[in-house]
Amino acid sequence: MPNSLTSNLLPPTSLRLIFMGSPDFAVPCLQALIDSEHEIVAVYCQPPRPAGRGHKLRNTPVHDLAESHGIPVHYPTSLKSAEEQKIFADYQADAAIVAAYGLLLPQAILDAPKRGCINVHPSRLPRWRGAAPLQRTIMAGDTETSLCIMQMEAGLDTGAVLREEPYHIADGMTAGELHDFMAARAGAAVLKVLAENPQPHPQSEQGVTYASKIDKAEARIEWSQPATKLRQHILGLSPFPGAFTEYQGETLKILNADLSSSPQPSPPGGEGMVLDNALTVACAEGALRLTVLQRAGKKPMSAEELLRGHAIPKGARFA
Repeated sequence: MPNSLTSNLLPPTSLRLIFMGSPDFAVPCLQALIDSEHEIVAVYCQPPRPAGRGHKLRNTPVHDLAESHGIPVHYPTSLKSAEEQKIFADYQADAAIVAAYGLLLPQAILDAPKRGCINVHPSRLPRWRGAAPLQRTIMAGDTETSLCIMQMEAGLDTGAVLREEPYHIADGMTAGELHDFMAARAGAAVLKVLAENPQPHPQSEQGVTYASKIDKAEARIEWSQPATKLRQHILGLSPFPGAFTEYQGETLKILNADLSSSPQPSPPGGEGMVLDNALTVACAEGALRLTVLQRAGKKPMSAEELLRGHAIPKGARFA
């Protein structure tokens, strides 16, 4: 069993840390740890993958940051082998900090650091466990969330919470904005956990919900839904993968929308119909005014910009 963070001994001023993360979300946390008194002895991330028009191998953002500071970088495709587990254990880390790493950690990895593995989870627990907590939080219309720092165990996001920072979700916040908000605060939260050695609080067995990975098919906008629900759907999938609809055979991503205050009623059976010349679209209940859209192969643009070069008149219908 790994040693717990509940030790009565105060942690040393400087800890030997392994950082495990890959995407942009993890970069501010790693930078905060690099800037701290702690020693980052190794970084683990996803392998370089083909990207861009030339399909050249591209490092993850965490990989690039670690290399720029001379930190050893590992990117195994699995941590299940005895060889990889020995490499990890030989660093004799006090703790491993995990933030959007992308691989499951076998028990031998969880047990290797003296204080175990500590995970940055950007949503309330156990409300949203799983792969897409930020998107699911917004899609569900939650108005409150939390940044949770969690002691990892074998279960999926089931470990005891070491620190919880609650936050209000502003009306109209997208998943992308919530992502950046949480990423900016993760490093400070982790440093407080390392300094304060808090008592872990087991998660409740009540209210468990799994934030399953976003399936491309579910990103399609179903105009037969109420406007309030569709707005949260759009905000929760913005900017990626982007909720989408179709117009005259072309896929349009809808990245932001407001609830319409127009008194004009939606026509019976008119779900998906454009009600005016400003891209207000009828829903089953109410209407949405589309504000940010993206055509295939183009950059996101405001509704006004899109309409200047691509007419979508009143009476048109989205599919």
